[in-house]
Amino acid sequence: MPTLDESASGVFIISVTPFTDDGDLDLDSTDRLVDFYLERGVSGITILGMMGEAPKLTLEEAITFVARVARRVDGRIPIVVGASNPGLIPMQHLVQRVMDLGAAGVMVAPTPGLKTDDAVFNYYELVCETIKDTPLVVQDYPQSTGVSMAVSLLRRMVAAFPQFKVLKHEDCPGLAKLSALRETGDSRRVSILVGNGGLYYPQELARGADGAMTGFAYPEMLVQIHRKFMAGDTEGAEDLFDAYLPYVRHEQQPGFGLALRKQTLYQRGAIASPRVRAPGPGLSALDLAELERLLARLERRLAVLGG
Repeated sequence: MPTLDESASGVFIISVTPFTDDGDLDLDSTDRLVDFYLERGVSGITILGMMGEAPKLTLEEAITFVARVARRVDGRIPIVVGASNPGLIPMQHLVQRVMDLGAAGVMVAPTPGLKTDDAVFNYYELVCETIKDTPLVVQDYPQSTGVSMAVSLLRRMVAAFPQFKVLKHEDCPGLAKLSALRETGDSRRVSILVGNGGLYYPQELARGADGAMTGFAYPEMLVQIHRKFMAGDTEGAEDLFDAYLPYVRHEQQPGFGLALRKQTLYQRGAIASPRVRAPGPGLSALDLAELERLLARLERRLAVLGG
């Protein structure tokens, strides 16, 4: 099975969790969704993230979902599992089980309420002791956690914790922070994969990001832009991003974007139902009509680029 390390690059898609119309875990759609992501060239897959509705799953459901994804992936790409938990013992139990199932590493965000650099550092020290040698993705997402991590703190963590393999960077505004992180000097270089739905993706690649770890209903866009950028076709990458930008922006609406993403994945045949498990947003008839107009405009723009 693949193991996550500092060379991680490309697109680690943040997967949705498929449910039936009745709100049950949909394992058949899980297989379809994994195939959908693989066919579009992703480099890895991240499950049970914030957009994967992990808090709405029982532990048994979470393990069942990880097992099903791992079986379908069959070692072809690395799987990262979200393992954030305010309790270290539940985190340890989950990590042990998902690593046994074939995960390549886990992602942990700082627990809310940490106010100082030392508090964050001490928390991750406990995390690393708890999950031992498991490869770790540190999620830097202060808009959600309320915890800010300075560049100096992240460098200190990189130096102290060999398990720290990937930074999921989604601080915003975060371009200057990304540039500063890439000025590593003699310190160990870790992979930086960006989030925020790809909203700043071309600029982040130019600043030194290795790729994306985010969700988007058109993962092929993230993959193609990364390939173009790495090949030196930065203008082509920007042109492609411009075509998708209205939908990228629309999908990034806080608290609402997941419903849009699931609806689009449903319309693309990746999942059998767009259901967001309660409590969660739903789409009105007006929302659906608005989405249809955006997707139709996207198809027209892509046709022009293809021509």
